[in-house]
Amino acid sequence: MNTQEAVRGRDPLLRRTELPLTGTYYPAGFRLDIATNSEDVLRAAEEAWGHEVPTAVSTPIVFRILVQPEGGLAPAPTHRMQGHLYSVVSDCYNFAHLDLRTQFGFFHLSEQTAADHSWLRWFFVESMAYLMLAQRYLVPVHAACVARNGAGVMLSGPSGAGKSTLSYGCARAGWTFVSDDCTWLLPNTPERIAIGRPQRARFRLDAPALFPELASYAVCARPNGKIGIEVPLADLPQILTAPRAPIRGLVFLERGVGERGLERLGAFHAIERLLADMPSYGEEVDVIHERTVRRLAEVPAWRMRYQTLQEAIEIMRTLEI
Repeated sequence: MNTQEAVRGRDPLLRRTELPLTGTYYPAGFRLDIATNSEDVLRAAEEAWGHEVPTAVSTPIVFRILVQPEGGLAPAPTHRMQGHLYSVVSDCYNFAHLDLRTQFGFFHLSEQTAADHSWLRWFFVESMAYLMLAQRYLVPVHAACVARNGAGVMLSGPSGAGKSTLSYGCARAGWTFVSDDCTWLLPNTPERIAIGRPQRARFRLDAPALFPELASYAVCARPNGKIGIEVPLADLPQILTAPRAPIRGLVFLERGVGERGLERLGAFHAIERLLADMPSYGEEVDVIHERTVRRLAEVPAWRMRYQTLQEAIEIMRTLEI
């Protein structure tokens, strides 16, 4: 019997397995403590949040992440929730369980999954940290955000409407990039501030056809089909970024349908569109999220119909914000 087998024999649940490597990170300014046995986990966390500094007082999120040799690269996981317990399961070697009430999570992952940092962050470490924050501190909205002269505009629409492409296209045209697919709002505050992750942008596989400067970045097909290229925007100094911006307008994208241009939307229709695209985490959390999103009814909203990226950028220039 080897040493690893002997340890498991005394601790079949691996509850006492030592996780000697630790790190503290601040996603969106909130504290996250990680204990693990894998340097890859800490390097991935550093890639995600090494630039972040504490900006809020909060109860720390705690992740314990055990990485083992067995298993391959995690397939796209299944998500399930009952009460305050949340499960993320790819296979018997790659899974996580979270207690949303106590802000604690434990992960069991294969070495192959941990070694692919983009995969690890997207499916587990990064996504689960923001899931935890969404229970108390942040309200996620499925929208991109760009800013002009300090005024933020959220870009909403269904998957494939062009949020990520347009947000980056606007940034190339002189706007400030805040987020490309998910924007957070702060609950329990009168401010309407968009918070993003402007350090990295994610694109579909065909993005280099529109943006030649992305051609040198590695392309890797993802199981969900949504991510093909991940680009650190620090590599592109011509792109202006900001971690947050006051929201001065909402734009709902509709590509390839109807007459081109902008059409003003009433507040009720705009807010209902945003709420319809939000996840549910239970009645208590849903009430907070809905109340926060309804504060956006005080900013102007438009429907944008367009066909090409350049057309959309030109229409964005006409916004009165």
